[in-house]
Amino acid sequence: MLFEILKARFQQGHQTTAYPAGPPPQLSERFAGMPAIERSACHSCDGICAGLCPSRAIQRDAAGAVALDMGRCLFCNECAEACPKDAIRFTSQYQLAAAKREDLITDGVNADARLALNERAARLYGRSFALRVVSAGGCGACEADVNVLTTLTWDIGRFGLHYAASPRHADGLLLIGPVPENMAFAVKETYDAIPAPKFVIAVGACAISGGMYADHPECHAGRRPIIPIDLHIPGCPPHPLTILDGLLRFLGRISEE
Repeated sequence: MLFEILKARFQQGHQTTAYPAGPPPQLSERFAGMPAIERSACHSCDGICAGLCPSRAIQRDAAGAVALDMGRCLFCNECAEACPKDAIRFTSQYQLAAAKREDLITDGVNADARLALNERAARLYGRSFALRVVSAGGCGACEADVNVLTTLTWDIGRFGLHYAASPRHADGLLLIGPVPENMAFAVKETYDAIPAPKFVIAVGACAISGGMYADHPECHAGRRPIIPIDLHIPGCPPHPLTILDGLLRFLGRISEE
């Protein structure tokens, strides 16, 4: 039996993705990454895209041009499919993380202006970074993609990244979900229990802006933030590659391009 197991394992070969030392894993054709907006084509329409957006991530200026907030975007592709001028499309670019909230807003001009690097975090925790994961009202999708990073294919432990069982053993907090009123106290208490210096990473539209619940009075994320956010990783949910890329850029393990 042992021989058969070893034989099967040998035939499987190396399973962990080589990224970032090698090419990233192949993404599905349906993957929706960085939105691209063609401003010259985005005018003189009745705002179909903004009307369809379920999270009100699209805003139009006086000239009719749109700006898309990736912090609210669900990457559902409805706007791109409905646009009669093909002014909006979602590319395969998976590098979406940004340190500043405003850098998640793209209008076809500042699409490449995002920076995820935190020099202090890179200096202190570039080789070992423990995160306490808190799901504050999440649906389970972002939680699944955060958890999958610990599996054989991704193996974030090879970068010195791991999830701590207690906030007192953590260097930062990884926040998921829209933070409803009933979870606000728990999130704040967890943050306070993490020894300083500490950093907070918001994963997913809900944690960044409230997502579908952004305007709900019970929602804290984005509207009534109770803890500071140092890194925003957008998506609904973000792909594991997007999360991993954001974490590595935050810690200076991948240079900003």
